[in-house]
Amino acid sequence: MASISFSNTVAVVTGAASGIGRELALQAAARGAVVVATDINYKGLVELRETAWQQGAAMVIHELNVADREAVFQFAEAVIPRLMGHRLVLINNAGIALFSGKFHHTDLHDFEDLLQVNLWGTIYMTKAFYPYLQEQNEGHIVNISSVFGLGGVANQAAYCTSKFAVKGFTETLRMELLDTNIFTTVVHPGGTKTNIVRAALPKGPVATAAMHRKSVRNFEQTAKTTPGEAARLILNAVEKKKQRLVIGSDGKDIDLMTRLFPVSYTRMLKKQVEQAFADPYKNRSKQMNRKDS
Repeated sequence: MASISFSNTVAVVTGAASGIGRELALQAAARGAVVVATDINYKGLVELRETAWQQGAAMVIHELNVADREAVFQFAEAVIPRLMGHRLVLINNAGIALFSGKFHHTDLHDFEDLLQVNLWGTIYMTKAFYPYLQEQNEGHIVNISSVFGLGGVANQAAYCTSKFAVKGFTETLRMELLDTNIFTTVVHPGGTKTNIVRAALPKGPVATAAMHRKSVRNFEQTAKTTPGEAARLILNAVEKKKQRLVIGSDGKDIDLMTRLFPVSYTRMLKKQVEQAFADPYKNRSKQMNRKDS
């Protein structure tokens, strides 16, 4: 399959103010794409645009909450007429995490809020730009899942649910788009040095600020991949029309484990997960259970 370049391409990147999204926007611009960068953090977008200008690249920014269905469709209606036949690469990167403990400690409103961004934001953006992609019979949809979309992990019920769903959604599109020139890539990053865990504020009766700080430290010590490296691999995958990408040695280990041991990986991963995420909850969870009994 012949590779493509980012010339004559418009790349729409969500969650572009920080982390992997920021690097995707900058690196896509450096490869010759016209980048439309969106995020709910407008200040971060302004800083991104200034960095792009310093690097000699033009960038268009839009403040956008991908969880707001009406706002997403209004955004697409404004952007699509300006695409003027250019190839579209839609990168659904925006996402949030939740720090709430186990499922029975997680408030459903918090669960729903996470799904609204991670899952529905991806669906809204894809649906809004889908008519253009079909009209052109050309383009690429990149959806960022996670290694937590490959295996279920304790204390991450909402996040895993969203990322498994993103995987299933993308793979369904892949089949529906067979024999077209519209491609999809589902991305499963391992631990990446972004602020997603730090930004996940404690919610619910179990999580505390101290637990959150400990979880952030553990994550930052174990995260193996930089946002820049993740972005480079994602854009390479787009150029090569690669439809599945697992990032990082930790991501590849989990991918292999969940495929070889689709049930027993749960017990195999339990100790590692407790060290990285669950330890802060242990004593607190026991105290809450005693109060509940």
